[in-house]
Amino acid sequence: MTITQLKYVLSVAEHKNFTVAAEHSFVTQPTLSMQIQKLEDQFDIKIFDRSKKPIELTDIGKKVVEQAKIIVNEGSRITDIVHQHKRYVGGEFRLGIIPTVMPTLLPMFLSNFTKKYPKVKLIIEEITTEEIIKKIVDNNLDAGLAATPLENEFIKESPLYYEPFVGLTPQEHRLYKKNQIEIDDLEMEDILLLEDGHCFKDNIINLCRNYKTNNNNNNNKGFQLESGSFDTLIKLSKEGLGMTLLPYLHTLDLNEKDKTLLKEFKTPKPAREISLIYHKKQLKIQLIEALKNTIDGVVRGAISFSDVKIVSPLKK
Repeated sequence: MTITQLKYVLSVAEHKNFTVAAEHSFVTQPTLSMQIQKLEDQFDIKIFDRSKKPIELTDIGKKVVEQAKIIVNEGSRITDIVHQHKRYVGGEFRLGIIPTVMPTLLPMFLSNFTKKYPKVKLIIEEITTEEIIKKIVDNNLDAGLAATPLENEFIKESPLYYEPFVGLTPQEHRLYKKNQIEIDDLEMEDILLLEDGHCFKDNIINLCRNYKTNNNNNNNKGFQLESGSFDTLIKLSKEGLGMTLLPYLHTLDLNEKDKTLLKEFKTPKPAREISLIYHKKQLKIQLIEALKNTIDGVVRGAISFSDVKIVSPLKK
């Protein structure tokens, strides 16, 4: 039995597919399958029921996976302890980023980080906040970039910046002629939203104090829409189908014509807090600090707001 074999077992248990597990383990599918088969033969057991689609763990397989998580976790912590002692900045670092932050923040720091720390192998996933938290707690991620505060007992939050919300209103909209807008101007049924699973949607719902869960009765637009893309929301808003709210960094790349549709909030501006989050027992502190310092260096010139009101990203 080897730690590598246990890692392969955990990967198959997570992805429920040998081919996908092999891709995430950076080995060929035959190699991964052979190593798992060797482990099963060694103990004369079946860890996976291969007849099921998707693949399922057997009863003994479930117990093996639980113990494998502990062994693999403790094994990787030995490496982390040594790196921490030597103040070494290198090795594999698994980072999750929420979809509403990935397209704006990642291009700002990735090149700088990889040039400054060439010994770091950064593995990045675009996933929701809920998935980031679960993977950090299960030791399947080292850190995440997400909207905070999250109020999780296992998670440490290191705030990076405050990102104000900005309104985008079509020319015929009731708020278009206002120089600045206020929270009380917002009407929930009038706002084009991201779909469920995006914490930015929960930000907006928490922002709108007049939100009603049965607001379909007040919807005079003749449709209800939720999208997974800010680009889609912007296009629909420009067609006069409602206003939308954007994170500040998403407004920087708009063309000059579209920027005339933007409406800033009066101070204190409603905003989201973006943080680097990680497990309170995380040992890769040198890597955490390196990543934080790199992001601090690039966002300081692009976004620096202090007079803001932080809106919770949590469902209430």
